Amino acid sequence: MSENLPPVRWRTSSYSGENGGTCVQLGSLDTAKGVVGVRDSKNPDQGHLILSPENFSGLILGIRSGSLDLPR
Repeated sequence: MSENLPPVRWRTSSYSGENGGTCVQLGSLDTAKGVVGVRDSKNPDQGHLILSPENFSGLILGIRSGSLDLPR
């Protein structure tokens, strides 16, 4: 599917600091449908996740709530 995608402008969070190498990047894959791509900024050529608006919202809610944190 990624071969058929138009060029994507990937964005990195400002929280990632100056090096930008330890963050995920987001890209709008289909603005009409709200589809979001998520990829590793250290390995951008290794593919990306494709998330529906509902799944992306769930991911953000999980991150903010801490429910996706790894056990310490």
